[in-house]
Amino acid sequence: MAELNIAAIAGFTHALGPGARAVIWVQGCPLNCPGCVAPDWIPFVPATYMTPQQALARLDLDRITGMTFSGGEPMEQAAGLAALARLARQKKDLDLICFTGYRYERLLKDPPNAGVPELLSEIDILIDGPFIQSLNDSVGLRGSSNQRIIHLTSRLKEYDLESSTRAVEITVTDGELAFIGIPTPGILSAVTGTGLEIDRKDETP
Repeated sequence: MAELNIAAIAGFTHALGPGARAVIWVQGCPLNCPGCVAPDWIPFVPATYMTPQQALARLDLDRITGMTFSGGEPMEQAAGLAALARLARQKKDLDLICFTGYRYERLLKDPPNAGVPELLSEIDILIDGPFIQSLNDSVGLRGSSNQRIIHLTSRLKEYDLESSTRAVEITVTDGELAFIGIPTPGILSAVTGTGLEIDRKDETP
């Protein structure tokens, strides 16, 4: 079973999808979108290696209704994330949202690795496309307006994720400011110059 290179895990949040969710961010992205607000997670460097079973053990399934995969670029670790999704769903019926900088059509026609079809078969909502800083309109569950919210199953159809208000959870630990969610440009500028180190746990691939 494929090992995962994990940048971060949030065991419980309401900021990256409907309901209470666990979020897994993977390390490494080949797209290098200008203005990415998670630049530390772009390089393909060792972060925290764990098996899907070890990642599952970090999640409190009793408290959550869904999972969100982000990064980094989840499609670069598709097989491991697909295994994690299957393991979690053996224990609880969870919905799954996944962000990717790739276009859905590219993933179908020319996937970057053999695990992509496997992961796509587990996803309920795919949010696709590269982050474009000038198109960040601070609306919806995506970083910029070119990105699409694609329902691959009928789950979560009742939620308006296109025009919903963004939610951001902010924590400060040992002088480090952490965002969980999709920060608007206004939030980022508001903390500039505070002297706090910003750890941006967001969706931008």
